[in-house]
Amino acid sequence: MELHDVWFVLIAVLWIGYFFLEGFDFGVGILTKLLARDRSERRVLINTIGPVWDGNEVWLLTAGGATFAAFPEWYATLFSGFYLPLLLILVCLIVRGVAFEYRHKRTEERWQTNWEHAIFWTSLLPALLWGVAFGNIVRGVKIDENKEYVGSFIDLLNPYALLGGVVTLTLFTFHGTVFAALKTVGDIRVRARALALKLGLLTAVLALVFLLWTQISFGDGPSLVAMMVAVTALVGAVGAIRAGREGWSFALSGVTITAAVAMLFLTLFPNVMPSSLNDAWSLTVTNASSSPYTLKIMTWCAGIAAPLVMLYQGWTYWVFRKRIGTQHIADAH
Repeated sequence: MELHDVWFVLIAVLWIGYFFLEGFDFGVGILTKLLARDRSERRVLINTIGPVWDGNEVWLLTAGGATFAAFPEWYATLFSGFYLPLLLILVCLIVRGVAFEYRHKRTEERWQTNWEHAIFWTSLLPALLWGVAFGNIVRGVKIDENKEYVGSFIDLLNPYALLGGVVTLTLFTFHGTVFAALKTVGDIRVRARALALKLGLLTAVLALVFLLWTQISFGDGPSLVAMMVAVTALVGAVGAIRAGREGWSFALSGVTITAAVAMLFLTLFPNVMPSSLNDAWSLTVTNASSSPYTLKIMTWCAGIAAPLVMLYQGWTYWVFRKRIGTQHIADAH
């Protein structure tokens, strides 16, 4: 396997890690309006991800940095062609981080309500837009012979990509609801289970349609295996939450995200951005990659730094592993 193939796999792993971790972050943010009944319950939900949300976003930064260094042509075409949706995602992530940190700084009702609205919308929009973006990458976009995107923003709003956005939105919300049930106690945990069951059934239908569409249009043997794993795991996650096994349900919803994202990358390879104008103009792991020397240095750096970062993040989850409820929220807040 060539180094550019290795880095294609590593970038896929980084995106899988980001969607697995940030997926339930987005879901919990959306639940602040769908599940929480009062300010104390919203505080409970926010506290379930409070110690980890910023660490989860490191996976996005690493994925973007790795793409820039390993596949500069891919990075340049992607960020120029998808400029508006990616800018909107970036603004949402910035506002979302500020909302988490500023919401509790003042006790006024209007102040906290406004930041709670910000948390909801800046969780919902990225969850939707990431699916639209990856749907377009898999489907192919208008790339010319100069490796430049020549389409418009409207071209990105096609039925396949929009369905992909709805699937990521529902899947991340389901993932977050299961996480909320896993991390809370009391009435909010019971309601999170009930909501997760409903969301899981809806997500299973939408995901099956999207994955079948992907497989029929772009798939092969390996992607079919990944699709079967994703669908089976999602059904298992719904069954586990129905049985009250939040831990198993969360693990299986994570497997669903892992297999679904893996399927998208399997349908891409050896392309990184297919051209819908001419297959010969597609960006591939070969014509979009950096030099072998650059990839070699990156491999050594990643081999040293990545295990340390993952150990630290795993330790963080272990430290903050306990469940919380409204009884843990001080009256002053």
